[in-house]
Amino acid sequence: MRCGIVLPFFDAPDVAACAVEAEAAGWDGIFLAESVWGVDAWIALTAAAMRTSELVLGTMLTPLPRFKPWDVASKVGTLDRLSGGRVRLAVGLGALHPGWTAFEPDQGRVERALLLDEGLAVYDGLMRGQPFSFSGQRYRVSPTDFYLPPPTVQQPRVPVWVVGAFPKRVSLRRAARWDGLLPNIVSPDAEARGPEGPEELAEVVAVVRELREAEGLPWEGYDVVAEGVSPIDVVAWAQAGATWWIESDWEATPNAIRDRIAQGPPS
Repeated sequence: MRCGIVLPFFDAPDVAACAVEAEAAGWDGIFLAESVWGVDAWIALTAAAMRTSELVLGTMLTPLPRFKPWDVASKVGTLDRLSGGRVRLAVGLGALHPGWTAFEPDQGRVERALLLDEGLAVYDGLMRGQPFSFSGQRYRVSPTDFYLPPPTVQQPRVPVWVVGAFPKRVSLRRAARWDGLLPNIVSPDAEARGPEGPEELAEVVAVVRELREAEGLPWEGYDVVAEGVSPIDVVAWAQAGATWWIESDWEATPNAIRDRIAQGPPS
């Protein structure tokens, strides 16, 4: 199981410095929140890419319904080429908060889900190269030969991890069709949280694996991302199906995050 750490709300120079420390301490990846307004996650990750050689670089996560998919594909593809193929894109509907609603109203879950599905389709098509066209309810794309970017290092696309909300099969099926699962447990009052232990994760993984295999897609190479705060039983989480453990303490101070980086990943 690989281990990464979230750097919440760090500015780009601090992200770059923490990335160097994380790579030296044995972490496998660093991940940033992508804000509607704030520090640009992709610029900060680019700063990290320039100072590291092996660290995976990604978002946790990108609220794809908020962004144009061709803008996201441009940034992700550029960073993938620059980093030599070390990028992950994590996406979901996006958790509503004042940093989002200060700029635009909530469109509702149904609309955000539609934008997520169409956004993913456009992202995938552009990653695979031209000619590409798409005609959906919200996005229309025509083939173009105007200043095309080079292919990404990772093919057929930079991998996408997608939130799957258990027990909602529509959400879980969406996650199963892509490259990795960010598992959420949704309560009857619609509150979402991560699995509280390996047993709960294993229950989600079993459903997603069934859905993925029903689509004719291989399970091998598919990522399952568990998220939380250590200490953890690494073996138990791996046996439950996790391929990544990502430390995410959103309340920690910058100094506490750097101390945690220096301690190295859980073992």
